[in-house]
Amino acid sequence: MYYVYILLNYDKTHTYTGCTDNVERRLSEHNKGKVKTSKFYMPYTILHVESFNSLSEARQRERYFKTTSGRRLMKQFFGESAKT
Repeated sequence: MYYVYILLNYDKTHTYTGCTDNVERRLSEHNKGKVKTSKFYMPYTILHVESFNSLSEARQRERYFKTTSGRRLMKQFFGESAKT
């Protein structure tokens, strides 16, 4: 299984979207500062997770969440806590 995850930082000012085969391990990497693009906004909590059978499906959904319409959808789902 592959997962698309959306993380929300403690201050609720930044989200991070990615895909992985192990969400808990990936969250730990983010919170330890091992991910260059997210280390300035830690710590994170999991906001949303979706599962997929293939990596290509997960990457497609991740790319969607990073588009303007995907960000709008996140705001509809999660309100202002999904600021990017």
